[in-house]
Amino acid sequence: MTTSMPTSPFTDPASAPRLERAAAALAAHGFTVEILDGAADARTRVTYLIPEGASVLTGASETLRLSGIADDINGSGRYDAVKPRVLAMDRATDGDEIRRLTATPDVIVGSVHAVTETGSLVMASGSGTQLPGNAGGAARAIWVVGAQKVVPDLDTALRRVEGHCLPLESARTQEAYGWPSTVNRLLVLNAEHVSGRGTVLLLREAIGF
Repeated sequence: MTTSMPTSPFTDPASAPRLERAAAALAAHGFTVEILDGAADARTRVTYLIPEGASVLTGASETLRLSGIADDINGSGRYDAVKPRVLAMDRATDGDEIRRLTATPDVIVGSVHAVTETGSLVMASGSGTQLPGNAGGAARAIWVVGAQKVVPDLDTALRRVEGHCLPLESARTQEAYGWPSTVNRLLVLNAEHVSGRGTVLLLREAIGF
């Protein structure tokens, strides 16, 4: 008899009741939450949510890359896209300007590594470059989150970061840059006190890490 391998709790899309619990908890903590079917819906919704001409920073997110959202923002010409500008600058001579541009865009668009059913968002970073905008430096934040990132609580979220996301991100950075990734900084958003600032687009499908 053949025994199938168990699937990972960190890759399986959360059930509808779990998505609803996470959405309700996030909303109770001041986040705007929309549950969408999948990446195509998120791609359309993000375009609607960002004013034309706004300065927009996209995070280094597989979710944004796979969904096409990163290309929409950075290549469409509809927005003042921060990432292409920063990539063209010299980090040695323009470090201060890069820091300001990434910390305070009009809008930051990215994902998170975990969202808890108790209403928290968790993201990790090696450099920390994208964290100031997510934490509050950007006037608005939009996070596109696959259903596999929903976890019961903060302890499980941290296990997901270390045990699931880090190995995948390390493989990506090793191939792209020649070195592994590290979790040097963690950001936990437990609530959003500015009404309308933080929008979570919670997908029914899995996408990204």
